[in-house]
Amino acid sequence: MSFTYRGLKATLERHIITDAEIDRNIQRLQQQNPRIAVIKDRATQLGDEVVLDYAGFCDGEQFAGGTAENQTLVLGSGMFIPGFEEQLVDKVPEEKVIVKVTFPQQYHEGLAGKDAEFHCTIHEIRVKTAYDLDDTFAKEVGGCDTFEEMRQKLGQSLQAYADERGEMDLQDHLLRMAADSLEFEVSEDQRSAAVDEQINILKAQLAQQGLDLAMYCQFMGTTEEKIRADVVPTAENTIRMQAAVDLIVELENLTAEEADIAQACAVIARQNGITVEQLREHYDAQLEAAIIRSVLMSKAMRLLRDTAEITFTSDAE
Repeated sequence: MSFTYRGLKATLERHIITDAEIDRNIQRLQQQNPRIAVIKDRATQLGDEVVLDYAGFCDGEQFAGGTAENQTLVLGSGMFIPGFEEQLVDKVPEEKVIVKVTFPQQYHEGLAGKDAEFHCTIHEIRVKTAYDLDDTFAKEVGGCDTFEEMRQKLGQSLQAYADERGEMDLQDHLLRMAADSLEFEVSEDQRSAAVDEQINILKAQLAQQGLDLAMYCQFMGTTEEKIRADVVPTAENTIRMQAAVDLIVELENLTAEEADIAQACAVIARQNGITVEQLREHYDAQLEAAIIRSVLMSKAMRLLRDTAEITFTSDAE
């Protein structure tokens, strides 16, 4: 059997983070983190963000879903019923305001087309402005003493991420090279199971967005059969790469020790924002098998990397 996995030759090109990339990320942080100033010396204006309490009444009765405390609202955003936000203009903090509106005819059953009153109290007026790119921005957004320090740390973080991605891509490339040298035929059962797994992953991703596969197909102008056909190459590559890993594990006598499994559990718990103890509540044979498979995959890829002949280049050269 022909299978080459030691001494593979590949190139690792290191991407050097540029000043322009650092600047773009700083600008993104500036846009995502506006400076919020509390206004105390004037009444509300369109464009202000207000913090308010409100209670809705229809036919003299308070109705469900029409009450909130410390709700934030940008006046003029159109987020509330037509006419609501405009009646909160030219008001001052702690002023009691009665807002009178008529629900749209398309509103949900029970309130559609009805007149209503909202008893409102504005607690705070806020204005959002962009930070200047200075030491104040660095302290309040970047957690650094100076803007230069923030810029330097951001550059280091971006470089570390680029280096990590480059290393992951290299190891993936090495594994694909090893898999390509493997004399292995994908069976129809393996192909079908791998395609099913790819479809299930897609369904799970869609579910997180409140969609299902039928809706996705309608939006994309495709069919499930076409999607299944499209994922066949990916599914087959996955099978071949797993077969290569399995053979490396066998030839090199790689094992998943208790310490390896414990470390993998710690990583999973951290990534999901839970404790290892909480993870143990969900620990079963299926999860254990997946963790062992992941540990062995990592060890096989590490061996490929350690035994490979790597040429190092940089896009800054």
